[in-house]
Formats: sequence, structure tokens, C-alpha cells
Amino acid sequence: MKMKYCLVLLLLAGLKCFGQDYKAQIEEFRNKYKNDFLTDASSPLKKDDLAFLRFYDADSTYRVVATQQLLPNEATFVMPVFSGTGQQYVRYALLKFVLKGKPMQLTVYRSIALAQVPEYKDYLFLPFTDDTNGTDTYGGGRYIDMSVKDFNGNSVVIDFNKAYNPYCAFSGKYSCPKPPDENHLQIAIPAGEKLFAGEKKH
Repeated sequence: MKMKYCLVLLLLAGLKCFGQDYKAQIEEFRNKYKNDFLTDASSPLKKDDLAFLRFYDADSTYRVVATQQLLPNEATFVMPVFSGTGQQYVRYALLKFVLKGKPMQLTVYRSIALAQVPEYKDYLFLPFTDDTNGTDTYGGGRYIDMSVKDFNGNSVVIDFNKAYNPYCAFSGKYSCPKPPDENHLQIAIPAGEKLFAGEKKH
């Protein structure tokens, strides 16, 4: 009995440590995200605007492990954008996972243009919409960055705490890919970035 009690205490301590470490990881990710606005020459935001960025509290239950199904030999297609000309992508993999007890799936895409740029050749794109859009989060959906290197085994991690807004959420001057209908999750995802609290630039 004493041994079982000790094991429970150790398990709880480990979970608490993970929770603290995880929050620190998400905080570090968000600090880098904010800093990128200041180093990107085409950024829609200035330093004073960063105070209006809002996020849900880090929640590890929205970090899920998905089984992956690679999609070789997929035909390229034009992903619509909110304004302007669409961009060419290819479906890279299908991800299946369970969130809040519900089975779900999302498709990961690869940009044909970025695949030709050495710096971004491994970049993958996971755009999605959910039931928070238009109320707590940007109406056009959110994005998660992934990499070909994430797909080494049979599973891959999707961390919705790292979901961020497209530039279109901050300004009407940009042409942002619109998440395909197949990537709509029929559930609220209260994780990641919220609606921008500042005034949208035109």
C-alpha cells in the first residue's frame, strides 16, 4: 500500500512538472511569434500593436497525438485565398485523432512554391476552422506550422496551443490561404491565438 501511495505521488509530481514545463514552452513559442512581427519586413503589426495580441491559456489537453497517413502522388490544386489569386498546394498527409472523446481528422498541405525554396523545403501547412471562429477567434480560421521532419514515425503531434492567425486577421492588405472545407472541426478549439484586440489595418 505504501509503495502504491509513493508511486501515485511520483506520478502526480511528474504531471505537475510537465504542466509547468509545457506552459513555459508555449510562452516561449508565443514570445518568438511576437518577435517575428518585428523582424518580418512585410509584417502587418508594429511594436505597439503587440499588446493587442490575445491567446487562450496554455492547455495540454489540446496537444494531441494523431495517426498519420501519407498521401503520395496527390495532384496539385489551387487553395482559395480570401482575396487575390489562389496558390498551388498538394495534400501531404491525413491526420486522425481523438479530441474531447470525438474522432476527428485534418489534412496537412505542402506549398508548391515554398517547396522550391531551400529554407522552406520541409515546411508543411495545417489550416483549420472550428466553432470558435467569428466569436472568440478570427472568422477565417487559424494556421499551425508543421514540418516534413515531424512525420518520421506512424504518429505526429498536433498542438492547437500553437495555432495562430493569418496576416489577414490584422490587415486587409494580405492574400491569405482559406482553410479548405475538409479541415473544418465541428467542435470549439479554445486553444492558441484569439481575435486581435486592436484595430484592423486597411
